[in-house]
Amino acid sequence: MTKVHGYAAHGAASPLGPFAFERRDPGPRDVEIDIQFCGVCHSDLHTVRNEWANSVYPVVPGHEIVGRVSRIGSAVTGFKAGGIAAVGCMVDSCRTCPECEAGLEQYCQHGAILTYNSPDKHLGGMTFGGYSNRVVVDEAFVLRVSDKLNLAAAAPLLCAGITTYSPLRHWGVGKDSKVGIVGLGGLGHMGLKFAHAFGAHTVLFTTSPGKTADARRLGADAVVMSRNPDEMKRHAGSFDFILDTVAAPHDLDALTSLLKRDGTLCLVGAPATPHPSPMVFNLIFKRRRIAGSLIGGIAETQEMLDFCADRGITCDVEMIPIQQINTAYERMLRSDVKYRFVIDMASLPRA
Repeated sequence: MTKVHGYAAHGAASPLGPFAFERRDPGPRDVEIDIQFCGVCHSDLHTVRNEWANSVYPVVPGHEIVGRVSRIGSAVTGFKAGGIAAVGCMVDSCRTCPECEAGLEQYCQHGAILTYNSPDKHLGGMTFGGYSNRVVVDEAFVLRVSDKLNLAAAAPLLCAGITTYSPLRHWGVGKDSKVGIVGLGGLGHMGLKFAHAFGAHTVLFTTSPGKTADARRLGADAVVMSRNPDEMKRHAGSFDFILDTVAAPHDLDALTSLLKRDGTLCLVGAPATPHPSPMVFNLIFKRRRIAGSLIGGIAETQEMLDFCADRGITCDVEMIPIQQINTAYERMLRSDVKYRFVIDMASLPRA
């Protein structure tokens, strides 16, 4: 066992603070990573504050992890000490169900083991995440990150990146597609980058006029103010695919009316309370659909990381020391970040 330093929440109303705990020593197939950077996801805040009513305290959040390999098990073949490694939202799954065998571990029929707040089959209790200085993960769930990328800016690719990449790939977005991205935050800015990189005509929907210039810099061909009925009407029935990244309940009917026949509105934002029920006639008369998407499987996440290395794609980030995490959460709620906080883990004790 190895002593680890991190930050944890001990209740829904308590701030995150220093927390010492133990990680297992690497087994034969394990990789130990000295964490250098960890992105801050809105899911971290939802879990810390128990907004999904499933938190088990103490909670050590963090599932956008990049660092250096410090030790490996005797049977590990894909990683060496000193190399760059990453961990995303999952650290294990059953590996035998049809979903796992198809490389879709995120949809494991028995429930993927998440990087934090999930049952820890090795030590008991719950898994602890990347707001810490070390993590030990089975090689099958460890990812490679090219040293061509800025590692801090690559960290949020492990969640914000794959959450947007996966549905765009699944629904075949490409050069003949007209694609909408709803919301310009941690997820939305990556949706713009990927849709643009795939060659789609890309439109941002936002409620904030001040985001127009940034949206164009990130890859938007056009920007629509979603509260302006005339602007919305000009795009009626014209979209192949709309990726909705907003993590708050909102009316979906205005968005489904923008879809072509057989168009898809895909939800990736996870609100704490449900969306209003959509108008059924808005769907059935054009065979439109409302869908959802989680993250990607391990193979697809590696594909995304390799794509980003080839294209020089990373997240726009603001670095913080771990001691500023509670302030960062409040700023995140105000959308006061462009576009993802990343924790510099050098701010934690290393021994």
